[in-house]
Amino acid sequence: MADPRQHTRGNGDSPAGVPAAPASAAPIGRRKTPWPLAVVALLFIVVPFLTWYWTWFGRSLSDQEIERYLREGNPRHAQHALSQVAEKIEKREADAGRWNAEVAALAASPSPDVRMTAAWVMGIEHKSDEFRASLARLLEDPEPIVRRNAALALVRFGDSRCRGELVAMLRPFSVNAPAEGTALTALTAGTPVKRESLLVKYRSRQDTVEEVRSPLPGRIEKALVKEGESWQAGAELFVVASDAEQVGDALLGLAYFGTAEDLPEVERYARGVEGMSEELKAKAARTAETIRRRISGGS
Repeated sequence: MADPRQHTRGNGDSPAGVPAAPASAAPIGRRKTPWPLAVVALLFIVVPFLTWYWTWFGRSLSDQEIERYLREGNPRHAQHALSQVAEKIEKREADAGRWNAEVAALAASPSPDVRMTAAWVMGIEHKSDEFRASLARLLEDPEPIVRRNAALALVRFGDSRCRGELVAMLRPFSVNAPAEGTALTALTAGTPVKRESLLVKYRSRQDTVEEVRSPLPGRIEKALVKEGESWQAGAELFVVASDAEQVGDALLGLAYFGTAEDLPEVERYARGVEGMSEELKAKAARTAETIRRRISGGS
């Protein structure tokens, strides 16, 4: 097959006596990109990169940056600094405790994400009485994810006050309506969700569009509202079952602190729960047996 870039003379493609232009000839009059457009194009690349770099938790912070981030009130920066403090504690760095007061103070942050992260850090350093007191207060936090992180942290302290929240982690969680509304879109039963997944978008009584998001990761066990349906403030909209990670963590804690009263919930998982693995089923059976031995005074 002939190369389509070649031209055959005498076939009417070119005027007589005028040779075709060489294929290698440079185009004439190529326009240059105006520099303002080039700058804008560059910014579209550089700005997202810098945003990612300065908010990426993997970026190492100096001690001065950690100090500033813990105090300045920016939730994202606070979480970044907390993650760096956690690394220092895990590495048993001698000066890791210098920020204990700031970490404990962040347990009272208005941001649930910061309180959740602070609880996690305090569980790594599980010898501080100040941290233990802060975690005990977080067991009453309005956000379930904060309460759960606090309970798991208290397991490492050997503090039995974690028990109630550990049992709650085995039970489905009800998501109630913050206000009267009518569903525009809604998830259905069986849908897996992450924390902050959109459960339902609705039109409020004030004719504004609002959202209800999942406070926890897991799976929608019950969806009690459908598109087009209305509800009153406080109505139960969804029931969210815990995911396998939360259940596994709760079972581990209850192996130490569970009582006879908790056995029905533990044994429910030992019999098998939808969406849970055989491995988790076996873990629940071992936890139930550990609780029975402790109750009977066995070793």
